Order: sequence, then C-alpha cells, then structure tokens
Amino acid sequence: MKMTFRWYGSESDSVTLNQIRQIPGISGLMGVLNDKAAGEVWSEREISAYMNEVHSAGLECEVIESVNVHEDIKLGLPSRDQYIENYRVTIRNLSKYGVKVIVYNFMPVFDWLRTDLAREIPEDGSNSLYFDEAELRDLGPLDIVRNTMENTNGFSLPGWEPERLEELEATLARYHSVSPDDLLKNLKYFLEGIMPVCGECGVIMACHPDDPAWPIFGLPRIAHSREGLDKIIRLHDSTCNRLCLCAGSLGSNPANDIPAMIRHFGKMNRVGCLHIRNIKHLGHHRFREAAHLSCAGDLDLFEIIKAVHDTCPDTYIRPDHGRMIWGEIGRPGYGLYDRALGAAYLNGLWEAVSKSRTTDAT
Repeated sequence: MKMTFRWYGSESDSVTLNQIRQIPGISGLMGVLNDKAAGEVWSEREISAYMNEVHSAGLECEVIESVNVHEDIKLGLPSRDQYIENYRVTIRNLSKYGVKVIVYNFMPVFDWLRTDLAREIPEDGSNSLYFDEAELRDLGPLDIVRNTMENTNGFSLPGWEPERLEELEATLARYHSVSPDDLLKNLKYFLEGIMPVCGECGVIMACHPDDPAWPIFGLPRIAHSREGLDKIIRLHDSTCNRLCLCAGSLGSNPANDIPAMIRHFGKMNRVGCLHIRNIKHLGHHRFREAAHLSCAGDLDLFEIIKAVHDTCPDTYIRPDHGRMIWGEIGRPGYGLYDRALGAAYLNGLWEAVSKSRTTDAT
C-alpha cells in the first residue's frame, strides 16, 4: 500500500509540499494539473514542471487525478474522436514522467455535488461538505452552480471548471435523450479508443464512481453500485481497465457494502486506487462528510482497510475529503489538518491489520 495525498500545485493549493512530506507515512501524491480544461492535452512541458517540483520535495507522483473526459465523449457526439485522440496524447505524455494510474470519471455534467460546502458539525464546531437532496427541490442546476462557486474560499474545485459550466443549460438539454445504456456504450467507445495506448504505456485507467451514489437532476449515471461497476469492468477485458473505489462516494448510499465491494474487485485485480473517507448518514439522501475515525461516521474503516490488505495490498490510497478544523481556511474538503489526521489513522489501521495477519500466520 502506498499512502498518498492530493495536491493541486503551488499556485493553487493552500497546502505546501513541505507540509505534505512531514505527514508520517506519505510516499507521494495523487496529483492534478488544476488549470486544465476537459479535452485539453496535458503537455510535456506542464507535466515536467509539476513533476520536477514534486520530486524536488522528495515525493513521488505515480497517480494523476482529474484528467477529465470531455462532455462530447460522454454524449457520443461526432467530435468525440478528436477529444479521444487528445486523451491518448495525454496518456503517453504522463507515462513518460512515471505516471502509472490515471483517475477519471464518466459522470454527466457534475463530477460531484453537495448542497453545502461548509456545514457546521454541532458536536465539535468543525465544518464539512454536506448533501441534502431535499434542499435541491427549490434549486435548479444553475442555482447549485452559483451557490457552489460563491463558497469555495477563492479556490477552484475539481469538476467545476468555469469554461465547462458556462454552457450548462445547453449541455443539460443534450442529455435529455441519453439513457444510462447510451452512456455505458459511450464509455465503451472511449475505452476502446484509449486501452491500446494504456497497454502500450503501462498506464491503468481507474474509473471513479458517481458522487453521490444515485442519479441527480434526471441525468444518466452508471457508476454507483457493484452491479454498475461490474458492467464497466466488462466493457473492456484489460487489466488497464480498473476502478478508483471511493469509499465516501459509494458509501453515500447505505445499500453499498464498501468492504465487500473492495474484496470483490480486489480479487479480480481491478482496483486501480482508493479514496478513503467517512460518511455520516442523516436521513434519506442526506449525509455529511465526517472525520476518518470509524465511530465518527457510518463506515467501518477497519473493515475497509482489512479488505484492501487482503485483496489489493499493493494499491494506492489517499485520505479523501477532510473537515475544516482548527480555524483552517482552504479549498473545501481539501485542507491540511484533518486529511493529515486521516492519513495517520489509516496508517495505524494498516499497521494493526498487517501485524495481526502476521500473528495469525504463525
């Protein structure tokens, strides 16, 4: 297991590389070029500059997140072939700098959705990302975008790129005729276009699940259950076609058994990496993100780590969204302190599971 940390770059992150390297057990980053729009080629010059900075801090970066898939690919428009070619170029460029896993998603329009980016937690006064579907009843998609963009503490958010959201209404209208089966077919077309390059370069594509784990605004969504993820794996028979199992995204639906899902896909060798966080369910389609400690939410982090240890122990992990604590102001969900605490907790669980397995073996 390699414990990593998401970092947006020195120009766009409140957290520094020096702070990250001081977190015990962190091997490197799940990195991102934060200013790249969906469909753009990630140039070698840009990748090299990012990697040089990371490596100079004594960290590695073998996983890249948010190489976003252009909406035309998801919609199956004729223009998708050029965007797929751009994606192939990006895969080749990233592989030249040691990238082994690329995380992407196939969610239409919204990569993730919350109704509050800083809902106070009464028990301790911290705040975290929050979702209540009832709050969507009086809000349309444009209202959600406006509320989200006005409450980011001045930081950009992954999946909420302004140039993509400027055409929100037109994009939503295009999806009226797209069914979940259509979206799955369009994902298959995308995978068939990039998998040969992935095999050539030794790069794994890890599909991130829907967040939250159910359809939103009537948009087709295909990656929020074990059944749906199985379908994605069956789209292309290559070990480069894998999943980024996000405990928080999948765990937003209490029906999803996260440890069982990890064991299922881990035994198939289809886990590319994991995002691990905790969720507190507050009612039907209502939840907040909690501290990583198991008792702080409704996910059993001990069982999650056991499942990883037993079925995909060589994978990459990162502590996912954290609360804002100790007066910190930063990108919602991506402050330093609570994610550092999460990394320490996950490393502690890993050590406990590893030593217990060694004892059992003797």
